[in-house]
Amino acid sequence: MNTSIKLKRKQFIKRKLSVKKRVRGNAERPRVSVYRSHKHIYAQIIDDESMKTLASVSDKNLKSTKGNPVELAAMVGEELGKLAKAKKIDKVVFDRSGYLYHGRVKALADGLRKAGLNL
Repeated sequence: MNTSIKLKRKQFIKRKLSVKKRVRGNAERPRVSVYRSHKHIYAQIIDDESMKTLASVSDKNLKSTKGNPVELAAMVGEELGKLAKAKKIDKVVFDRSGYLYHGRVKALADGLRKAGLNL
């Protein structure tokens, strides 16, 4: 592997562990976990105490898959927010999983806020 790729991966893992140390979800304030691949973005709401996934959405299972990746991430956030509201979840903890808070990750968080969730 190229040394610059190894360095980036090492920095990502360091950020991920740093975030994971501080962010925990519980029954009254579950965790929103984000996974971002090259093509898609996935988000799920997790209760860490009972180890259960309460809701999950990805851009693969949206009705409209047209638009740029940032717009799709915002739609994923709004859809997850609607599912959370249906399950009477108002407050969540945002776990960015080591990704930098910009672009698709920020758009997803803004979509959650637009749906009425308190991050």
